[in-house]
Amino acid sequence: MSPDIQMFQHGFFPASFNRPKTVFTFQVLDDFILDNLECGTSAMNYYSKLQRMTSSIFPHLVPHVARIDTGYRELMRVARQWRQLKTMKWHGFGHGSNSPTAGDLALFCPACPQPGINVCLSGDESLNETSSSKYTWSFVMDGNFKAEHLHPIKPLDEVWLSDGLGFMVGKDRYKMHLAAASDTVEKSSCNNHWAVNQANAAQHKLESTAIGGVACARHGCFVPHSMVDFQKGER
Repeated sequence: MSPDIQMFQHGFFPASFNRPKTVFTFQVLDDFILDNLECGTSAMNYYSKLQRMTSSIFPHLVPHVARIDTGYRELMRVARQWRQLKTMKWHGFGHGSNSPTAGDLALFCPACPQPGINVCLSGDESLNETSSSKYTWSFVMDGNFKAEHLHPIKPLDEVWLSDGLGFMVGKDRYKMHLAAASDTVEKSSCNNHWAVNQANAAQHKLESTAIGGVACARHGCFVPHSMVDFQKGER
């Protein structure tokens, strides 16, 4: 049995698989993801927390973590892999041979009526009938025009773990849409209209200037595989 499989069986997640030297327990990975989700704890702050938990008086003397960049880099990478594995497991792709498709790693609004999921149709009821209007979904579209994202320093090193499998549209499919869509410069009759000026401004250093998506109008839950990055403001 390979060393990495042995470590997994004992509750350790190796930072590398060929010649592992650093491992993280499943408990610490779960704790980091929870801290990051609920408390907004960054990986750097959480790693400092591990140092202080090991030695509250001399955290800088803790073996192997005298250099903060040594284990911090591994924690960042392993946490992404762990989050991806947990998501696959939660959505039923943990132990099967089937692969998820677009939007399979995200859940739609649990309060909206979804026949076959949270609503059982009666024997004589059909979605094609007039009464099916009670199962109609309502959507709204909105965006966050402050969510800017810079171009990656090393784009070839970027690894997409769930491209198009969650709420975001797949990058290749979105690029095809942008290539086919016509680009028109909007002119405003208002003086110094902020939204239009931002859309027409040059953003050479930004990979995306905003993010937008489709959500349930009743409860505000986002629709799987419906969120995209904007390259030119609101355009």
